[in-house]
Amino acid sequence: MKLNQLRDLEGATKARKRVGRGIGSGNGKTGGRGVKGQKSRSGVAVNGFEGGQMPIYRRLPKRGFTNIFARKFNIISLDRVQKAVDAGKIAAEDVVTAELLEKAGIISSLKDGVRLLGDGALKVKINFEIAGASKAAIAKVEELGGVVKILDKAVPQQ
Repeated sequence: MKLNQLRDLEGATKARKRVGRGIGSGNGKTGGRGVKGQKSRSGVAVNGFEGGQMPIYRRLPKRGFTNIFARKFNIISLDRVQKAVDAGKIAAEDVVTAELLEKAGIISSLKDGVRLLGDGALKVKINFEIAGASKAAIAKVEELGGVVKILDKAVPQQ
């Protein structure tokens, strides 16, 4: 077999439908678009139009808002930290900060800091300096003799 002899199996590809090529083709004249009107012309997309009825996106009420001061955290579980310690990415005697986690490749960007959750189990004593932590995470870290220091990062003002 040669590269120039490669081809698809029989029936793997289907010929495209050529419209507007005479009445004998079954799709001649109007090309399957019906007759006249806006939708028979090219470049028309009438999405959300419901025949003059009030569209659903206008019938439903607006709800909620986007808080422009919301802070975006990297969420890290205790289990993830333990795996990083086991893999040698973090030393147990190091103080775990957002910068250290980024350097170790556990988080991809700093965002507004790291929030620690209590999922999983921690086997070694580790100290944290992070933006936030759940009560369960703090309890599990302190149970092993570690300390969780919550950094008070002021919410940015505009």
